[in-house]
Amino acid sequence: MKELSRRDFMKKAGMAALGASLAGVAGLTLGCGQNKTAGHAAAPVKAATAETPAAEKAKVYFTDKIDADHLIKLYQKINAEIRGKVAIKLHTGEPHGPNILPRDMVRAFQAQIPDSTIIEANVAYGSPRASTAGHRETLETNGWTFCPVDIIDAGGDVNLPVKNGLHLKEVARGAHLVNYDSLVVLTHFKGHAMGGFGGSLKNIAIGCASGKTGKRQVHGVVDYGKWVTGELFMELMADSGKATCDHFGKHIVFLNVLRRMSVDCDCAGTGAAEPVIPDLGMLASTDILAIDQASVDMVYNFGDARKNDLIERIESRQGLRQLSAMKELGMGNDQYELISIG
Repeated sequence: MKELSRRDFMKKAGMAALGASLAGVAGLTLGCGQNKTAGHAAAPVKAATAETPAAEKAKVYFTDKIDADHLIKLYQKINAEIRGKVAIKLHTGEPHGPNILPRDMVRAFQAQIPDSTIIEANVAYGSPRASTAGHRETLETNGWTFCPVDIIDAGGDVNLPVKNGLHLKEVARGAHLVNYDSLVVLTHFKGHAMGGFGGSLKNIAIGCASGKTGKRQVHGVVDYGKWVTGELFMELMADSGKATCDHFGKHIVFLNVLRRMSVDCDCAGTGAAEPVIPDLGMLASTDILAIDQASVDMVYNFGDARKNDLIERIESRQGLRQLSAMKELGMGNDQYELISIG
């Protein structure tokens, strides 16, 4: 397979935007019959209602503050099952990326987690991060030098099963992933050129996949011979994320940071569009579907038109299918209780 340059990668993603409307911008009722690529309608954006019994809701903790102290407070609400050797999965970004998570905040957070290591995996598009050597140079450029960073596919791949997946039977992860007892998924929530949005699912579905094989599986290249888009891509991401969630079981937690939410992912580097929507805060949960659903709901519920470009990016890529696919796979609960920690 010919290597896809980052420019070609982003160009292909842009061409995948197919006519989804913004019918739901003013509220939470979306055009759920628009996205038919794989025979499924897009998931409506829906928060837990008052009629849903509290015992049936997932807990999502929230703060409108974005700093190390509040990130640590959020983590302390969800970390009861985190033990042993801990991997922290985050997107460390392309060289000089303007939107990646603040290093000082992550440094203080990581220091509170005993025996923890940041993990990353090589990428499948034209980037310094496509090779382990180039990836390590980029880590240094971007300031990820305060703790060990394990490029988990530097030592090859390991196949994890996808139990009752929509498409995949197994998916290649970086081999080092299985060396860890627990996984903390620390995600910069933002738009994404192919996924519509990048939340906790994208962070582990693509981010833990090996650069040589796993990322091509998730993008459909291995089974379909091309970089797939739309609902099929969202379903492949859900399959891939399920493999990681199943592997860690109760020993995985999720934190989404809703700051500098460009329509573009941190993989766009310095070419990412300047964010329009303001920073909204941070979320934490032990439920991957609940935290990504809550993050999307916060964008849709924002009070003015500055949300529109991010919503257009989500809908034009059929990104809401990430949520309904996770629900179909039993990965979590889209009904949640939002609990403010101040």
